[in-house]
Amino acid sequence: MAHILLAEDDESLRRFLASALERAGHQVESFGDGSEAYACLQQSQFDLLLSDIVMPGLDGIELAKRAADLLPALKIMFITGFAAVALHPAAQAPKQAKVLSKPFHLREIVAEVERMMAA
Repeated sequence: MAHILLAEDDESLRRFLASALERAGHQVESFGDGSEAYACLQQSQFDLLLSDIVMPGLDGIELAKRAADLLPALKIMFITGFAAVALHPAAQAPKQAKVLSKPFHLREIVAEVERMMAA
């Protein structure tokens, strides 16, 4: 299964997401701050970055840009209530990034992670 870096500043959502993904067989390392997530990314290999957009430290788009530069094969998914921001060309989010809008059901995110990892 996938090694996932989860960056989400909402602590309860972060715990729920990590738990659901771990139950699905994935290894998850989670952070509430984009800067902390990036520091971890520099130390380990990941298959997927699952990130909120609006966070303290590095925002999700900047985190994703740096992550894509560091690990070009890394798959990227944004989980956000601000999908229009992620999709706006001026945001310069990595083009291959998937956007899943909040609110979503945990089954949806697990299924989407499975689809991304199978591609």
